[in-house]
Amino acid sequence: MTIEQIIEKVAEDNPKTDLGILKKAYNFAKKAHEGQIRKSEEPYIQHSLHTAFGLAQMKADLNTVVAGILHDVPEDTRYTLTDIENNFGKEIYNLVKGITKLGKIKYRGIERYRKNLRKMFLAMAQDIRIIMIKFCDRLHNLRTLENLSEEKQQRITKETLEIYVPVAELLGIWHLKWQMEDICFKYLYPEAFKKMEYKYEIEKKMERSQFIQKIKNGLGKELKEAEIEYRIEGRFKHLYSIHLKMQKKQREFDEIHDVFALRVVVNNVSDCYKTLGIIHSVWKPKLGRFKDYVAMPKPNGYRSLHTTVFGPEGKSVEFQIRTEGMNDEALYGIAAHWHYKGYEKNAKKQPKWVNEIMEIQRQIRSTKDFIKDIKFNVFQHRIFVFTPKGDVFELPEEATPIDFAYLIHTDIGNKSVGAKVNEQIASLDYELKDGDMVEIMIDKNRKGPNYTWINFVKTKRAREKIKQYARKSPLRGLTKFIPKFDAKGKAKAKAQAQAKKIKRK
Repeated sequence: MTIEQIIEKVAEDNPKTDLGILKKAYNFAKKAHEGQIRKSEEPYIQHSLHTAFGLAQMKADLNTVVAGILHDVPEDTRYTLTDIENNFGKEIYNLVKGITKLGKIKYRGIERYRKNLRKMFLAMAQDIRIIMIKFCDRLHNLRTLENLSEEKQQRITKETLEIYVPVAELLGIWHLKWQMEDICFKYLYPEAFKKMEYKYEIEKKMERSQFIQKIKNGLGKELKEAEIEYRIEGRFKHLYSIHLKMQKKQREFDEIHDVFALRVVVNNVSDCYKTLGIIHSVWKPKLGRFKDYVAMPKPNGYRSLHTTVFGPEGKSVEFQIRTEGMNDEALYGIAAHWHYKGYEKNAKKQPKWVNEIMEIQRQIRSTKDFIKDIKFNVFQHRIFVFTPKGDVFELPEEATPIDFAYLIHTDIGNKSVGAKVNEQIASLDYELKDGDMVEIMIDKNRKGPNYTWINFVKTKRAREKIKQYARKSPLRGLTKFIPKFDAKGKAKAKAQAQAKKIKRK
């Protein structure tokens, strides 16, 4: 990797930017790391350059790329953060300081691990760019794992899947997420990786390529006739995601049919919907397999139209339809989003989940509980559910109608007596699915929630509101028993007995 490659990449996306600062940062870092060699026996400056190039690929702003070059200087050389500030200014100083403060996230016992995780989340809440630098740093370290001991390989890969991958997904940086997952898969499950790689790359590659070409030829002709400018790409699922699907569905590789998707990139949103109509006119769409993430983007900003059709030979084919800007944002996440929308204007707007992290931080002192809440309320996969009027609400997977009720309003939650899901009566502990229409039935005379709801609610908000009411009620002593309930309500009888005892007192 050379500084010229980084300069070329940054110039490609920002032709009017003054790139002299990149050369200056390179000369500074090269001098600082002079004589330092990595375990791979390459000069240490190569790690700094690979980190910076990864950021440039993501369309990160110039200061972030510069900070990528300098990120290890204060920790690993005789130069200090003050030297960084004096030479490169306050903003780059703050980014490098954030990375230095974050330090090395290593597993040193469960408590140290939790503290490091908390430190990472809070750094992310202060400036997301710090975490982007950390990701590119981690990806290059993963790529050079063969030079480390097996023990370190295992620790680093487990750590990556546990910490880095979920955050990358939150930020919408799929380009990094996929690469990190597949490298971790290779080291954590080497036999499964080799077996799947052989099947995927050797046995099926030619067959899949011919099939995709057949689809491209047919669809391309239709798009040309409609005078739509397009680019069609075949996207294969990454090995780790196939592995997870095989485990989840308990299927063999040959039984997983959606191992690839076709991506159609067009000029504008109008052409996205026109292309969707053309695809549906050529092949029959599969029921329930259409998602409009253009009109209703994912929480991380992801936008695209998804549809699955019965393609040639009756085989299922997934299409993803998007513009060039959407495609970059899907690959590189929030950095690409800032690139297209304007960094200065949008960088200060924190994503919703960052505010959630800060709220949890304010409310929870225990590091153990902080991590537990972050993992469920922030990292859990999200679903979208609708009210009968068409309003959209976002919840974590496994959320229930009671979680939904409390998300709408505390009074709706407290007075809930029943629920309809897709116009059918459903229990209050029903596990909601993506796209469900939910209607909550209330009793205006009801004073408060049923305490046993604590057994099945999933969101922090619902749990806190139930506890809050319990503390105010005549049975407030009951709250000390609430945390002991298990998820399936096995402790219900015991709790009721305790409640009666308290009431008698």
